[in-house]
Amino acid sequence: MTSLEFGAYPPRLSDADRERALEVLREGAAEGRISQNTFERRMDVVLKAQWHGELHAALQDLPTRRPRGRWFAEGIARVLSFPRALRKAWQSERLPELLLPAPGSHAYSIGRAPGSMLRLNHFTVSRTHAQLRATGDGWKLRDLGSSNGTWVNGSRVTGSVRVRPGDTVRFGQTGFRLVLGATATPPPPPQLPPTQPPPGY
Repeated sequence: MTSLEFGAYPPRLSDADRERALEVLREGAAEGRISQNTFERRMDVVLKAQWHGELHAALQDLPTRRPRGRWFAEGIARVLSFPRALRKAWQSERLPELLLPAPGSHAYSIGRAPGSMLRLNHFTVSRTHAQLRATGDGWKLRDLGSSNGTWVNGSRVTGSVRVRPGDTVRFGQTGFRLVLGATATPPPPPQLPPTQPPPGY
């Protein structure tokens, strides 16, 4: 079992994306960062571009120091990072599901070793890789000193970390999305301390 890799078609450029790119080019030319010929060539690229990657190629060497220019550059960076974020979210939904253990059940042992409750036969998974258990107020995932790491939502686990339904977890290069099983229930809400009646009530 391995993490699934999926390709996603990025969204096409909008007129607003193209106009923001042209503004960055205009500022670059006005500040002397690019020549008139370069400006005209890149403007033609931007006007004909269909995908965000083409904009990135035309703008990647145009940093700017002015606050207004920085705002445009950050806007372009957000636009260019959108396809990656969209692909990541789509891949997360397509990961195999891993049921969270029910309260009171034994902890899941995860690894390549025979007898692991979740045995993953992949070379990036350690023999005794991780442990997933239900606690009184949710679930905890613990890395057991694995070579290639245990990851939750893209961050490497050191020791134990709380997890919840919907989190993505990865053991080496093998990924899952955590879901509630039929017998598992979400942790109860925190109990507020009882209020005391006023004296003489």
